[in-house]
Amino acid sequence: MIRLAGPAVDGLSAVLLVTLAAVLAAVLLFAAGERYGARFHGLMLLFAAAMAVTVTATDLLMLLMGWEVMGAMSYALIAYVWPDADRVRSAGVAFLTTRAADMGLYAAAGFALAGAGSLRLDALARADGPWRDLVAAGIVVSALGKSAQLPFSFWLARAMAGPSPVSALLHSATMVAAGAYLLMRVHPLLAATGWAEALVSWAGAATALVLGAVALAQRDLKQLLAASTCSQIGFMVLGAGAGSVSGGTAQLVAHAAVKSLLFLCAGAWLSALGTERLDGLRGAARRHRVAGAAFGAGALALAGVPPLSLWVTKDAVLAGLPAGLLAVGLAASVLSAAYAAKALFAVFRPAEGAAVRVPVLGQVPLVVLAVASGVLGVLGLPAVAGAWNRMLGAPDGGGADARLLVLSGALAVVAVAAVGAARRVPAPAWAAEWLYLERAAVAVVVRPAFAAARALARFDDRIVDGAVRGVARGGRRAAGLTGRRAEIRVDGAVSAIGRAARGLGALARYPQTGQVHVYFAQAAVVLAVLVAVALLAG
Repeated sequence: MIRLAGPAVDGLSAVLLVTLAAVLAAVLLFAAGERYGARFHGLMLLFAAAMAVTVTATDLLMLLMGWEVMGAMSYALIAYVWPDADRVRSAGVAFLTTRAADMGLYAAAGFALAGAGSLRLDALARADGPWRDLVAAGIVVSALGKSAQLPFSFWLARAMAGPSPVSALLHSATMVAAGAYLLMRVHPLLAATGWAEALVSWAGAATALVLGAVALAQRDLKQLLAASTCSQIGFMVLGAGAGSVSGGTAQLVAHAAVKSLLFLCAGAWLSALGTERLDGLRGAARRHRVAGAAFGAGALALAGVPPLSLWVTKDAVLAGLPAGLLAVGLAASVLSAAYAAKALFAVFRPAEGAAVRVPVLGQVPLVVLAVASGVLGVLGLPAVAGAWNRMLGAPDGGGADARLLVLSGALAVVAVAAVGAARRVPAPAWAAEWLYLERAAVAVVVRPAFAAARALARFDDRIVDGAVRGVARGGRRAAGLTGRRAEIRVDGAVSAIGRAARGLGALARYPQTGQVHVYFAQAAVVLAVLVAVALLAG
């Protein structure tokens, strides 16, 4: 009998729940100022509730419940403007990509039952050797897909078809962060396999670096922010693989504030100016002081400029890494500064244009999130590292390294200055097109799947269905032959018996005259016949 423990709240899930509630309140307040309706708010609340179930789940069954509802709500929110066929198509691509990766979680649940006899998350590391590896593989695939890590990153570009408040919540404290959270939650399982830690670490590092280059090549603000989300989540995944659960969690919290802020500012400019292109947003930050100042704070934090939040939290993840991972992480940090600076200078360069109007309700969350983007870096400082680790139940660590902080801060400032001085940032086609990942998925997965489906359909129509129809035709023919030959003989025999019975009946009617002397004569004849038979027999 399988016993399920139900939801529970520990230090890690408590941090995620508080982050979720804060970002959700800010996003819904902004959406109220933008006059989104009841359907939008209902879907957003269901989306957030699914994330809450995910982070409080203690077993794979409850985790799958939250995981699935979250995916379904993401489809509904990305395709919120449902009469737009392009948005619906983009929602389908995002949904099917994450659903394909989600199959890993279902497989992991089956392997867990076979190897550990339990679905509890804290029991997965104790599963039998081969089953434990299979469980880890399924969870890793599912988490990388949900968090838009390589090679699944392209679905997040499609998710930009949704409204900006949806992007603000999806990219910060819900769906995209769920995969990184899951990897941090099951870190004992990753460590027990002997291979999963290294795989997850390098997957996160590679995504942070490569998607940083993709972000730098974008000419659309929301696409730049989407690619930067993949890159920043890569740092969290790197922390999960390297055992830096406290650093990865601090990065998650700080990034939630920064990214929700930047997407809300992008949404305000989209509503006012009708464009997301960086060249169309030139000078937008100067047309509304609150939105401009808030975006500036968020962009500088994303760049890792001291003393803002992500400067500290990224270094808390990088502290203590092997040389190879550290070098990749620092390179990804430089790219973070470059793409953040590209967005910053694009919206602050002087340009003529009308003033941007942001509703008062929309300005309040921008101010709050801007402040949070500046101060949340304290979570990675050595002074609070001990208390932070104890709350998360993570091994003791010293937080960010002072020398690493100085180095990364200097690199960020130099990168921002270099982008500001450059007239044009290089944008190679492979980066601007998101590494052609969607095309590769279509060529490697979608087209072969459709080809196989068509082949199976032809096999079904011509072989299976043909055999069924052939049996039916044979049955009808056999029935026809049987009816024409056997039915004549049987019917003839029945008719002959009927005719004989009628003849016998006619003969029997002759002696029935109603006259007594005739009956007497008949009896005498019968008696004489009986006497003759008796004599002959004697």
